[in-house]
Amino acid sequence: MYRRIAADIRRRIRDGDWTIGQALPSRRDMATEYRVHEQTMRLTYDLLRRSGVLDGEKGRRVTVAHPPAVRTLTNADLPWPYSTETTDTRPRPATEELAARLGIRPGVMLHHETVECLDPGGHSAMIVSSWWRGQRRPHTSHVVEVGTAPLTTEQAHALGLLVGMLAFRLMRTRLDEGGAPVETADLVLPVDRWLIRLRSR
Repeated sequence: MYRRIAADIRRRIRDGDWTIGQALPSRRDMATEYRVHEQTMRLTYDLLRRSGVLDGEKGRRVTVAHPPAVRTLTNADLPWPYSTETTDTRPRPATEELAARLGIRPGVMLHHETVECLDPGGHSAMIVSSWWRGQRRPHTSHVVEVGTAPLTTEQAHALGLLVGMLAFRLMRTRLDEGGAPVETADLVLPVDRWLIRLRSR
């Protein structure tokens, strides 16, 4: 329910019901308007804050935020220049897809790391999940496949978006000097916050 209300508030902001910097009604008033419990509106406002639609601290009035910056990705192997949060480091067995990307057998245990990349305003801009076998090794090159994929529940929650929304999915595989894969990663980028621009060398 709170995700549906959040989507409706996004629509109302686009339609001009509230403008940038303008305060929204209190949670109590909005709960009355949408005929839901005040806790539902708390979840709604929290979601809209995480996604950068609203500004304001918990328990205080919230205002319409400036739209999230649209960034351009030209190199999927550059380090993230702002803050990050590591959210998961549990080892994982290699799926068929990961095994093919790393040139190993399915089921082999892999090291894993999921990192949430935050923009200067503290909003989640990208999620990077990496997998590798043994110790992390240096790489000399990388290859990237670009596609789209629906957001999982965890990804949508972190990005402040709806489950199932399409996002860019960049499958990056790092290679050693001999061209063998040493690490692979999925970079998940919200389509409303990113442009992908490929450059020739």
